[in-house]
Amino acid sequence: MALIYCGIDEAGYGPMLGPLCVGLTCFRVESWDGEHVPDLWERLSAGVCRNLKELRADKRGKVAIADSKQLKLSNQLKTKHPLVHLERTALALLASVGVETPDDAHLFSALGAELPDEAWYGGEPSALPVGNSPAEIGIAANVLGSALKAAKIQPEELATKIVSEERFNQIVRDTGTKSEATISAIGQHLRMIATRWKDSGEDVRIVCDRLGARKSYGSMLQRELKGTKAIPLYESPERSIYTLEGWAGDTKILFETEAENAHLPVAAASIYAKLTRELSMARFNRYFRTMLPELKPTAGYYTDARRWLQDAATVLDAPTRKKLIRLG
Repeated sequence: MALIYCGIDEAGYGPMLGPLCVGLTCFRVESWDGEHVPDLWERLSAGVCRNLKELRADKRGKVAIADSKQLKLSNQLKTKHPLVHLERTALALLASVGVETPDDAHLFSALGAELPDEAWYGGEPSALPVGNSPAEIGIAANVLGSALKAAKIQPEELATKIVSEERFNQIVRDTGTKSEATISAIGQHLRMIATRWKDSGEDVRIVCDRLGARKSYGSMLQRELKGTKAIPLYESPERSIYTLEGWAGDTKILFETEAENAHLPVAAASIYAKLTRELSMARFNRYFRTMLPELKPTAGYYTDARRWLQDAATVLDAPTRKKLIRLG
């Protein structure tokens, strides 16, 4: 009996500058008991670590699949590129299913991540990898691919949706809350999952990191998945679980606190969301530094974003500044 096991997570919800990115990963898992979601870290232990401590002790070329906040290194680090662990996992997982990513444009395309139609996200593609050698990515892909094959686990979807600054602000103006920006991207992922598996008869489990303090998700699910009724099984501040009625197989969706620490697909989704945002911001910074070479890059978070806006004031006209700054 197989399970379609999906995870959704976001990166970039809080910043003042740059896009919001919401990642999705889906895995087909053979031989499950029909009740408890399997521990994919355990099943893939031959090729996967769940934190950097394990990764540093590894000698076999494993990859780390963990919350992206744990894997992203400080931008101030001089000895390693800050994206070294994020891109190693993300590119190796894609390579394990035959997807090559020689530059950021290929990565965005492979993930279905459409960059906003703004000048600061344009320009020529940037070569990948940035913190590893192609040979290191190849080794990691082989190790991970062997572990996936041995465990009878197949990546089915690896994706990221990008919410531009303009779209983010429009949603905030229309709804009065920025959480709806995340929900808009989650909805796109859910509809893709429905297109592939609603009528397949296969069992599906979807796990999302909880949205703020929200406890109830039934009405949101029914709005985003027309024709599906979300039956609440359990709702608490820590976890909310729903059965999706109208799907041919047994389908449940969970919203959990710190889901990226309990579900490998959510951790993997967080990696793709974070890497997509980081590479988007690299384009952002590259564009503005062509106009002001001494401009120090920004990650877009509030305090540094205010510094950046002040430093970049001479090259930002009023319409551009308005487009750049996110509401909320």
